[in-house]
Formats: sequence, structure tokens, C-alpha cells
Amino acid sequence: MSAPFDLPPDLPRLRTLETFLLALLAWVRERITHLEQQAVIHEKIARQKPPAEWTLEISINGHTPMRVHMGEDCALSGTQVRTREISRQEAIRWIGDGVEACALCRPDSELRIFE
Repeated sequence: MSAPFDLPPDLPRLRTLETFLLALLAWVRERITHLEQQAVIHEKIARQKPPAEWTLEISINGHTPMRVHMGEDCALSGTQVRTREISRQEAIRWIGDGVEACALCRPDSELRIFE
């Protein structure tokens, strides 16, 4: 097999070249692995659903609606186990049906519901 360029004629220089090429190959493979990991991270970020605009806090019994919150980052919204994402229309309906609007995040103000 002929190479597109001349190789060293002696074994010591061929071994040196081999060592260099193996190191270069390892560096290329490491870079490929890094870029593949970055691609996976970017794909996961792209697939994440946006945070909820409105959430309904459920009582400990798991059935009774307690409060409507704006977003899922309200400090008073309880645990994720006791909250569920709701639509804007559902938030208006729950507050209209007498479920308390959170006093901290004030979804009633954002929804323009005034008593």
C-alpha cells in the first residue's frame, strides 16, 4: 500500500510517528465525545416544556383545591406533589368559584379579578 506522502524509512521514526498519531486520534475522539455530550444537553434543554404560568395547590388530602398561584416558583405553592399546572381559564374559574388566590404571587391581580 502506498501512502500519499513519504513515510520515514526506519523503525524508530515510524514508532514516533505512530505514537504521535495515536495521541492525535485520542484527542480527536475526546473532542467528538465532548461535542456529542453537548448535543445531548442542548437537545434535553430544547425538549423541556416551559414553566407553568398558573398552578393549583391541592390540600394534603389530595382532593381539595387550596390556592391558585401564578407560575410554579411561588414560595407558598407547596410541593410539586401537591400542585398541578392549570390554564389561565381554569385559574379564573377556580378563583371565581371561591378558591383562594395566593397572597404572595397575587394571581388575581394578574388575571384582573377584583372583588
